[in-house]
Amino acid sequence: MTTTPRDVEALAVHHEPGVPDDTLEKKVSANESPPADDPFGNEECGEVKYRVMKWWHCGILMIAENISLGILSLPSAVATLGIVPSIFLILGLSGISWYTGYVIGQFKLRYPQIHSMGDAGELLFGRIGREILFFGQLLFCIFLMSSHILTFTVLFNTITGHGTCTIVFGVVGLVVSFIGALPRTMGKVYIMSLVSCTSITIATIVTMVAIAVQAPDHIEVDITTHPSFANAFLAVTNIVFAFIAHVAFFGFISEMEDPRDFPKSLAMLQVMDTTMYIVTAMVIYRYAGPDVASPALSSAGPLMSKVAYGLAIPTVVIAGVVFGHVASKYIYVRLWRGSPQMHTNSLSAVGSWVAIALGVWVIAWVIAESIPVFNDLLSLISSLFGSWFSYGLPAMFWLVMNKGQYTASPSKIFLTIVNLVIFGIACAICGLGLYVSGKSIHDSSSSSSWTCANNAI
Repeated sequence: MTTTPRDVEALAVHHEPGVPDDTLEKKVSANESPPADDPFGNEECGEVKYRVMKWWHCGILMIAENISLGILSLPSAVATLGIVPSIFLILGLSGISWYTGYVIGQFKLRYPQIHSMGDAGELLFGRIGREILFFGQLLFCIFLMSSHILTFTVLFNTITGHGTCTIVFGVVGLVVSFIGALPRTMGKVYIMSLVSCTSITIATIVTMVAIAVQAPDHIEVDITTHPSFANAFLAVTNIVFAFIAHVAFFGFISEMEDPRDFPKSLAMLQVMDTTMYIVTAMVIYRYAGPDVASPALSSAGPLMSKVAYGLAIPTVVIAGVVFGHVASKYIYVRLWRGSPQMHTNSLSAVGSWVAIALGVWVIAWVIAESIPVFNDLLSLISSLFGSWFSYGLPAMFWLVMNKGQYTASPSKIFLTIVNLVIFGIACAICGLGLYVSGKSIHDSSSSSSWTCANNAI
């Protein structure tokens, strides 16, 4: 049984996010044939199968993607903003992110042909929207990949005591990440994500214990602070960075056995990351004080920071590999969509995948060498991309799904207001964030790009 986009849209006209639609869910059941315009088509006879992930596979993959570099910048954000504002922001942004992630899942059920933000852009704005959002999401993923290469150089400079030129470490990170990105299916990347989740958990626990043991008797921490606007908003964008995995959600859902289970995966992600973010940020700030480093692992002391960074190697590499896989898959699906090559191990299929992966990782390495300051790069990524893919666009998805019904009921009026507010938040993060991150990059990194100098803290 197949379903056209028009059929699905007709079935879901009165569907509201938060209220399951049994008819719609039956149409997209994993036990029936996929819609004719599903991004991977019919996989029954394919050598390579994509729709293989259970909901917990997807959840662990999302945790590995989300809880990586963002958690390492949070203690310094708390030091800038103070404890109370930081907790408020982490909880608030987590709640908004949970809601917008849920909306993305509902939008995917409504329009099963969507595999990427580019596909969603075509539905929203036509062909121009498709191209703008396709390249936007691609650049977003590449910038995220570059942040992992940058952290890789900091990591090895710390462990080796600046054993060689920083650019060399960057090239090593490029090669390792490229090799890790070679599997073509999310199901195989999921296996690596288990290692990543374990790695970052152990590394942060070791860091918290080491900082607590080494901390002086009297550390002054601030409930609230009075930073300059630029420093305060730079810290806000670092917190935003911890919740910007949404750009990959369409791709993840597309490779689930049953897309209806995505809310379970999302709940698994949000509960885990919010808990870890608050505990890690507050404990490290409490014992490291206002001078906490970013990435936070560098505050564990000369010896223990090396231990912590060593434990974090899998996360730094694998979380970047997840983004690299997503970026490569966007291009690969667009290249072979509807072709038998999508499901074969032919030379052209495998060769194109390898070429695409190498290309995106080389670009990411160039960006990492050009913007070599950790917090500044994270702030730029959050402002330019995360603001829209995690907040602005999901709000627009809701408005599209509920067009003509904005005042149909009190709940619709409330949700309309909520989504307009979220869209406004996205505009503010983008505009103000670009200003403060651009200013910070100009002030701090112009002389340190493309250098062999030690970037360890």
